[in-house]
Amino acid sequence: MNTPTRVVVADFEEPGWDYGLLKSPYHAAHRANGAHYTVYNARLMPVSQKIDRHDGYRALRTGLIMLDTGERPTEISGPDAEALCNKVFARDISKLKVGRCTYGLLLYPDGGFLCDGVLMRLAEDRFWYVQADGPVISWLIAHSAGLDVKISDPNSWVTQIQGPRALEMLEKICDGGAPQPFGYYGNAEVMVNGVPLILSRTGYTAELGFEFYTPDVNTYDGQAMWNYMLEAGQEFGMEVIGLDSLDARRIEAGIMNNLSDFDESMNPYQAGLGAFIKLDGPDFIGRDALLNLSETAKQPLLSGLRCATGEPLIDGDLMAGDAQIGHVTAASWSPFLSEGVAIIRLTDAALPTKQDIGVRCRDGSLQPARLVSLPMYDEEKRIPRGLEEARPEFSSAA
Repeated sequence: MNTPTRVVVADFEEPGWDYGLLKSPYHAAHRANGAHYTVYNARLMPVSQKIDRHDGYRALRTGLIMLDTGERPTEISGPDAEALCNKVFARDISKLKVGRCTYGLLLYPDGGFLCDGVLMRLAEDRFWYVQADGPVISWLIAHSAGLDVKISDPNSWVTQIQGPRALEMLEKICDGGAPQPFGYYGNAEVMVNGVPLILSRTGYTAELGFEFYTPDVNTYDGQAMWNYMLEAGQEFGMEVIGLDSLDARRIEAGIMNNLSDFDESMNPYQAGLGAFIKLDGPDFIGRDALLNLSETAKQPLLSGLRCATGEPLIDGDLMAGDAQIGHVTAASWSPFLSEGVAIIRLTDAALPTKQDIGVRCRDGSLQPARLVSLPMYDEEKRIPRGLEEARPEFSSAA
């Protein structure tokens, strides 16, 4: 096979053809830190920083990290904001209280995925949807016809602060202390160093943590806030990481990514996300299709995978004997489990998977592997809820 490669974006000290790509308000800091980027929601999101990816993982699990993301908030506001949300999201949004968040799935009429993300209710008539990569804003505008609702881009950027010391960091940075109450999947509006920010007790890591959302970046001093956060985080040993450092953790936690782990060809049951669908509520887009699915069409196609002898290759083959039965959608090496970890997609849920499985690894070899359930540990999410102190110890060779 050809040597595996990947495409990332780098900074050059010259003008170029980067039209249409949005840069973080912290882009200068990332550039100085040697970042490389992926394009996500037309935004440049760091996939790597100076820190080694395994050291970044250890910092996430034992201390504190900060990660600039490419998630995109869209505001839904007005008298019919709730009605629109009930039309497009696959659950009853009328039950979502102000100051709370929920995991929101957007589906096509045939029940396939359009996007996923976190829906925050900031007021009775005001929501923010913080989306993964996907054509969300045009979808919302198209389906708002006839409703008294406004769909707008708040020009906000999202940053995650995650790890066992995250709530200590939160208490330190907020003017007047951390908001109370501020439980798991809560949201709040606060002042940080004199700047109004929105917070949510969410993240892409399944660790204790929060995310902060800027005001309009056209009127926001990103460098000043970045410096403030770095200075505040010194006490906790905070590290700035890229996506490579948290990929293993999100795989262990079974946190999926739109367009790579699942896409429009899959329904929520096939992705193992059926628990987030509420068929007994409002008549959302895609509900009829889900109600008419056969039991076969509801069988899960995604699974976890562990490989003790290699790091699985993203998009690598999953083999059972001489038959290809699927491929890897996400992969990394876990310093905690001391194994390669992956999310895999089967070509057919009915394929025999109890036999010996082989997975293509980064060095091109086919290594023995085993399918495992997701998440790989902490099924009750006790860690991000703050109910369990989880600071694993790592050997120097991990």
